[in-house]
Amino acid sequence: MEYTLALLFSLLHVLSVGTAAPLPVEVVKMRSKVKWMAEQLVVRLNKDFQIPTGLTLRQPADDLDGLSSIMTVLEGYNSLISDTFDWIPQVKSDISSLTGYLDEWRQGHCSELRPKPSVPGPLQELQSQKLKYIHTVRIEALMRVKEFLHMLLKNLDHLETC
Repeated sequence: MEYTLALLFSLLHVLSVGTAAPLPVEVVKMRSKVKWMAEQLVVRLNKDFQIPTGLTLRQPADDLDGLSSIMTVLEGYNSLISDTFDWIPQVKSDISSLTGYLDEWRQGHCSELRPKPSVPGPLQELQSQKLKYIHTVRIEALMRVKEFLHMLLKNLDHLETC
């Protein structure tokens, strides 16, 4: 009898530790909308933007460090992308819509707003080179937005951190 009770309690402990609490409905909706918006942006970039042959990113991707960080990165790269091609205004608008939605979510669901995060290394480096290498910076900003969106799509749970 003791062996059976011990086994039962062990099993209950494993089950309770191994299952996560379900996400609130509004979080699921937010993740779903962000996922859809990010996927649409990636589709647009894949369709309209061809990476020049031989061009690769020099530094690793920017970190996903919560909602404020995600917004800072997207807004920063959006500011580096200029309207040099006919399809760019729509990309910039889509990025602005995504960051606007994230800002609304943050204001409505984050009671303790963290201080504005510092600009991450790769974005900061590009911003510092904007005047000197304007065309290269524009292309790299588009490449980094695409890379960042892919990373965000794989890590939507980072959206829940204010």
